[in-house]
Order: sequence, then C-alpha cells, then structure tokens
Amino acid sequence: MFTNKDFLPTTRDEMDAKGWRQCDIILVSGDAYIDSPFIGVAMVGRMLERMGYKVGMIGQPDINSDVDIKRLGEPRLYWGVSGGSVDSMVSNYTATKKFRNSDDYTPGGKNDKRPDRALSVYCNLIRRYYKSTAPIVLGGIEASLRRVTHYDYWSNKLKKPILFDSKADILIYGMGEIALEELTKALDDGKNYTDVRGICYIAKEPKDEFKQLPSHQECLDDKEKYIDLFDDFYDNNDPISANGLCQPVDSRFLIQNPPCDYLDESEMDANSNLPFTRELHPYYAKMGKVKCLETIKFSIMTHHGCWGECNFCAIGVHQGRTIRTRSEENILEEAKDFNKYKDYKGIISDVGGPTANMYGYECGKKLKKGTCDDIRCVDADRLCKVMHVDHSRNIELLRKVREVDGVRKAFVASGVRYDLITADKKHGYSYLKEMVKYHISGQMKVAPEHTQQHVLELMGKPGKQTLIDFKKMYDELNKQEGKNQFLTYYLIAAHPGCEEKDMHELKRFTTDELKMNPEQAQVFTPTPGTYSAVMYYTEMDPKTRKKIFVEKDTKRKEKQKSIVVEKDGFSTGFAT
Repeated sequence: MFTNKDFLPTTRDEMDAKGWRQCDIILVSGDAYIDSPFIGVAMVGRMLERMGYKVGMIGQPDINSDVDIKRLGEPRLYWGVSGGSVDSMVSNYTATKKFRNSDDYTPGGKNDKRPDRALSVYCNLIRRYYKSTAPIVLGGIEASLRRVTHYDYWSNKLKKPILFDSKADILIYGMGEIALEELTKALDDGKNYTDVRGICYIAKEPKDEFKQLPSHQECLDDKEKYIDLFDDFYDNNDPISANGLCQPVDSRFLIQNPPCDYLDESEMDANSNLPFTRELHPYYAKMGKVKCLETIKFSIMTHHGCWGECNFCAIGVHQGRTIRTRSEENILEEAKDFNKYKDYKGIISDVGGPTANMYGYECGKKLKKGTCDDIRCVDADRLCKVMHVDHSRNIELLRKVREVDGVRKAFVASGVRYDLITADKKHGYSYLKEMVKYHISGQMKVAPEHTQQHVLELMGKPGKQTLIDFKKMYDELNKQEGKNQFLTYYLIAAHPGCEEKDMHELKRFTTDELKMNPEQAQVFTPTPGTYSAVMYYTEMDPKTRKKIFVEKDTKRKEKQKSIVVEKDGFSTGFAT
C-alpha cells in the first residue's frame, strides 16, 4: 500500500528521488524506522517535515562502521539523536541485569541492534566520521531522564548529566514539541538559541537567576545533597511554575531552561493529523517484522501526561503532570482512517494514554498556576479535594468510537487507575460498566503493585482498601453482564522498603482477599528520573530522610518475587 516515497528518506536513493542534495536534519534512533505517532522520533520527523525541512532518518545504525551513519551524508542544520522509545539500558537488561534477547523495536525481534548507552555511542559514531560537524541535539526519554546528575543502576553509581558524557551540544527534554520548533528556527536563522525554553546546554558560566542545584561532586560526596538535587529537578518540570536550573559539573555548568509550553487541543490534533504510514519502513521491513506494531498500529493515543505520580514511574517527569487532550472529533477521524488499511480487521488495540481514565478533565488550579510542589494530586489514600475526577467525557468518547463505521471492538489496554474509578461517585460506576461490557477481553489489568501500607506509601500508590472496593464493583458488574472476566494484577518485588515478610503478606492478601494465585510479578528496576531510584541509591525516604531497607542482593530480589508467584514449587510469570 505504501512505498518508500511515503516515508521520510533513509537511503541516498530516496533522497535522490526527492531531488535533495542534502538533508537539513538527520534523525538517528535506537529503534528501526517505524513511521507511527507512537514513536517519538517519527513524530519529530513529521513535525519538522511540516515546517518545510528536509528530514532524513537513520534507525539502528551499525556502530562498527560508517556504512549507516554516512549513508545520508551530513545534515545542514543538526543531527537529532535519540536512544529510542525506551532507555537503552532498560531495553537491554532485566531488573537483575540479565541481557534481554528480544527487542520489540528491532526487525526480527532479536536484540542485536541497540547498543548500551545508545546516546553516547551514537554521538561518538557521528563525531568519529564527521570531525567538525553540525550540532548534535539529544532528545527522547533516555536524554530527558538523564539530563542532570542521575543514579545509573547498571553501573551502580551517579553519572554526570548526559550532555557531558555524550559530548552532544543541546538537549531537548520532555515531550518538547514547541522547543523543537523554536530551536530549529533559531539554528536555521543563525540566532542565539540559549533562551529557548525546554532545552539544556553546557555553559562556562553559571546562570545566577536560575535555581542553583548541588554540584555533581556534592552529590557524589553526600547522598542528601543528591536528594536535594532531585527534589528541585522534580519540582521544576511545569511550564507555568518552573524555574530554570543550573548545576555545576566539574569546571562547567549544566543549564536547564524552564520547560516549553504544552500543546493545546488544536495543536495536539494537528500533530495527530501528520501523514504517518503506521508501517515499518521497507528498508527495515526486509529484515523482519517489529513486534511493537502488533499493538501500536491500530491504537489511538487520546492524551499526554499523567498526574498519578507513582514513585517508580518516569512518565510524570518526561510527559508532564498536566493532561493535554485531543478533541473527540480528531480521535474519531483517526478511528475512521483505519479503514483504509487492508490489514485492519475492525479491532482497535487501545484507546487511551499513559493512564487511560485521565482523559477529559484536569485541575483548574493547576491549569492556572501549575503543579503544586507541596501536595500531589493523588497520594496513598488521598485524592486532592481540588481534583474533581469526572469520567463522563471519557464515557462519551468510548461510545462514539464504538459507533465509527468499521469498528468491531475498541479495547482500552493502557493503564487505568482504579482508585479514580472508586473516587468518581457520579460517573465511576458507569465508566467501569462501559469497560466491562465493551472494552476489555477476558481480563482487565490493574496495578496495585503491593498491599503493605508502608511499601505503598514509598511507591506513591493507593491503599489496599481501594483495591478491595474496586474488585467488589468489578465482580458485581461482571455478574450483571453475565461475563466471566477476571482481574490480573501487576505486582512489584524488592521495591525500596520491601522485605521478604512484606512479600509473604502480599501473598496472603492475594490468596485470602483477592482469591487468586499470582502468576505475574516484576522485580523493581531503579529507572533514572524517579524517586524510587533515589530511594534505592540513598537508602533513605526522600520525604523524611530516614533510613529505609533496600534489597540489593540479586538472589534475594528473586526470592522476594518467588514468594508471590510460587506455584507447585516453581516460579512462574514475567521475566524480571
């Protein structure tokens, strides 16, 4: 259906076919070139194309030769480098540091194309073959979460901001759509870019008007200084309320400008209308299929952002804690467009976002003043009284999606916060009824993660009574609908604060209260950009600065997992 000319060029022949002598921008990614709105580097490429720039794409270049990195030549304006859709170390290794053999973003599925620490490797690759080249701009989740001093689990040490280790010139953090446009225009016009919001760069002098962070050396010397740094880093991510940040690193300074503005609804819609093929580029398709297309090809992203603030999750830092939605009309048009694909069978894999049931409402105070530093929207057993949870718009959206011509089934497979359903006394029950009746298939996945209160508090998750209340509602609705659909639970072992006795209590709760035997659990991974990683490194509760238990022995981590998923003497479930 689609030919090479429908994609951004990834070969010299494709450039020649377009009559291009040189690309303005070349994007390099740890993923194969998948032209989908769910793939960040593809979104960046299509946005730049809309601006009128000539954009080339190099996915998963060979790092041992110049064959790939030189196949499009050198860009006129800059190289844009991303580690891919997942941090390369998270992608390559399990929580117990075993190498992953598979990669959902690599043709054929074998994990043999994504290097460890992809950003630094790709930057070094570029500079090896282009000595005095155009600027290198980092972007994507690996760059975003590593932009200041951060704990790196795989080396078990604090690492410098990624700009220093990669030797790139500029970093765009967060979703960064507006920063991308403004930075590109500034570079094209030969203007100073250092005031562009949403970027980081290295300077010889400090920026005194910005919030001063503890230096990298101070963080190495004092774990509490690292907590101080992360507190300031975390609290300055909102476009309305954030300050700029300045961190001394050796004899220079990491400068982080305040975040760029979020997209409004019309801008969200415009990006969704870009001419994505939703396919793997033919250059890569001949090497095999990519597994991720099975779920993202006919999925619909309804919004960006999440204010759930689970301490082990980096979505709030990368996407932001304010929900930005697309219009219902735009979402429905996307659902209609699926009919033009021959392999579309009327099944929409997902209608959702980072947290599916946050679509369509936000805190009015947050929209005016930005996120709060001293209180979370939701934390443990408390939902902020200013946050009025309202599933009504989401219910209407799902009903309209089901009515679109060609739609046989529309699943909601992305995360759902069950505590928000129980908190919405007006529409929560109706929303769950819609889900049970139309939008799940056999099972609904929820993420309590644990049941022991002190562990849940460190995780930033709601208490177990909320789960009990939700399960009662879910079972009741299934009975009403004559369905035998069950709940599956995401559970985490070895999170900071969790001991073996806590896993025994979790096992007892799942057996006695939930009436099930867990077959899925994951060992906790300390991901850069999260409070849980700070806890793991410092062995302290960031709020109180009191010492907490942290399991760091690999075998004992596995033991914690086996306590929950043990069945007939064998451990079953997800690979950790």
